[in-house]
Amino acid sequence: MRVLIAFDKFKDALSAPAACEIARDVLTELKPDWTIEMCPLADGGEGFATILTSAVGGEWHPVEVTGPRGQAVESGFGLVEMARLTDGAQAQLGLPGVQRLGIVEMATASGLESLAPDERDPWLTDSRGTGQAINAALLAGAEAVLLGVGGSATNDLGVGALQELGWNAVTAGGAPIRQSAPEGWRDLAGFEPGTSPPPQIRIACDVANPLLGPRGATTVFGPQKGLQSNDRDALESEIARVAKLLGRAAGRAGLEDTPGAGAAGGIAYGLLTALEAKLVPGFDLVESWLGVAGKLAAADLVITGEGRFDDSSLEGKGPGSLLARARADAKSVWIFAGAVALSTSPDGAKVHAISPVGMELRQALANTPANLQAALRGALTG
Repeated sequence: MRVLIAFDKFKDALSAPAACEIARDVLTELKPDWTIEMCPLADGGEGFATILTSAVGGEWHPVEVTGPRGQAVESGFGLVEMARLTDGAQAQLGLPGVQRLGIVEMATASGLESLAPDERDPWLTDSRGTGQAINAALLAGAEAVLLGVGGSATNDLGVGALQELGWNAVTAGGAPIRQSAPEGWRDLAGFEPGTSPPPQIRIACDVANPLLGPRGATTVFGPQKGLQSNDRDALESEIARVAKLLGRAAGRAGLEDTPGAGAAGGIAYGLLTALEAKLVPGFDLVESWLGVAGKLAAADLVITGEGRFDDSSLEGKGPGSLLARARADAKSVWIFAGAVALSTSPDGAKVHAISPVGMELRQALANTPANLQAALRGALTG
């Protein structure tokens, strides 16, 4: 039996590589004659940069940046040689002539993970740290940057990142505005473009949300970042106003409806508009980068999962996309998740909720490694 172990992260509990290692250890103990291959997944959030960097033998550079509420946080960037990437990944990035690529993720630079629940408020958070990490990668020799935008704590249109990358937000009198978070936009009346050529940026993104409206950044993603329902309309109005100002300054108005522009609190809109960044499908890129197709073809059984497996998991996220590919190849799939909330059971998969019934979330998160181990043992011996 050939087994492909390909977990995504269990948010706030277990990294993707750690989850894969737990599964490997259990299988090695109980099924010593099985052949195992591990392939940790990354969806653009926590672990995106380190997983992709490690997969092609790149260099990891830790760097301290300004977190979403102004605190110092430990982030980093990867540097990889483009020649080490698969042909498919190079084609999807579309960066001819680039030899060294930097990899940055918002999850560590400007992420929810750095804030306690009572600190989460998109009026007060900004993306300066992401801009600082991008700058650090460029200064270290990256000729272009791949940005993973999952797990962000921000809803600032990428204004903070743009300020770090040479753009200025200004008052009606032309004075610079140092505030990046939306709470400080009261006097923001325009933008001044940077004077240096913009860096080449690719944004790994699997959401199709526009910037504004019922499916936009503020309405859909704001609540998970701490936005109160009675503040939604006010923040939406500010985002719409400042987006128009940015589009006017960049000479690229009207990108608010671009699918994916609402990713990560609108940083996708900001970078597309000001720096002419480009969006690339996140899981498709990761799949090519990690050689998932070849690993899947060689496997008889696929073991995957994440912290919560629900209907949204089947709409482009890592384990759900892997399930779709495995099902097309008639492979058996086992899915393990801390919580399962599906409207219908997916065909061709056995889905396991690893948290015991009635266990409180706080305890379930703390016990995730043991719960995953127990669920795997049960599936293998049951």
